[in-house]
Amino acid sequence: MYKVFIDNTPLYIVEEHGEILPNAVYIHSENILGIQQAIFAFSKKVKLACPVYVVTNNPESTFAKLFSGFDIIEAAGGIVRREDRFLFIKRNGFWDIPKGKLDEGETPEVGAVREIEEECGIAGPTIEKLITVTYHTYKLKGKPKIKKTYWYALNYEGPKELVAQEEEGITKVKWFKRNEFDKIRAKTFNSILDVLLTFDDQIKLNIY
Repeated sequence: MYKVFIDNTPLYIVEEHGEILPNAVYIHSENILGIQQAIFAFSKKVKLACPVYVVTNNPESTFAKLFSGFDIIEAAGGIVRREDRFLFIKRNGFWDIPKGKLDEGETPEVGAVREIEEECGIAGPTIEKLITVTYHTYKLKGKPKIKKTYWYALNYEGPKELVAQEEEGITKVKWFKRNEFDKIRAKTFNSILDVLLTFDDQIKLNIY
C-alpha cells in the first residue's frame, strides 16, 4: 500500500480497499491517464474533499505510473527523545518534526541526523529505528514534486538547550512530554499527524 498526501488529504494505492467508507472515493486503476490528470489537478491546489482509494493489482507499478510526471525529492528527519521529552519545531506557524532534503549521495540516516542538528541546534542524536516513510506532493517553481520522507526515532543525551534555525522559517524549538502531544496535533499537518500516530502506536507496543 502507498499513502500519498496531496495538499492535506490522503490518496491510497491499495490491492484491497477493505470496508467501504462513506466519506471516500474509490477508483479502479484501469484508467491510469484519467487518475494521473486528476492528481496533476490536485497538485495545482484543487482541494480534495475526501480520501481517495485507487484499487490495483500492483500498487508499486500503479504508484510509479501515477507519479511519473513528478520530480522525486527525498528527505529525512525524526522525533528525538531526551529523557521523558520529545523534540518538535514550529515552522511557518505550524508544529512540525525536524526534517529536510537529503544532500546528493547522502543516506537517509545521515541526512536525518544532520537536518535535526541544523534545525534544532543540538549535536549527536542517535537513530534508534525507522518509524515510517511518508509521501506528499507539492509544487516548486511551477513543477509538481513528490517528496519521500524517512522518519526515524532518535535518542539524545546532550544539553537540553535548543537553537532554532530561523533562516529555514523555524520560529520555535521545544521539548514536549508525551501527554502534551495534543498541542502538536492541534496545529500541524495531516502528514505529521500520521507520523505521530504511528510513533505513538509503537511506544504503546514497546517497539520504541
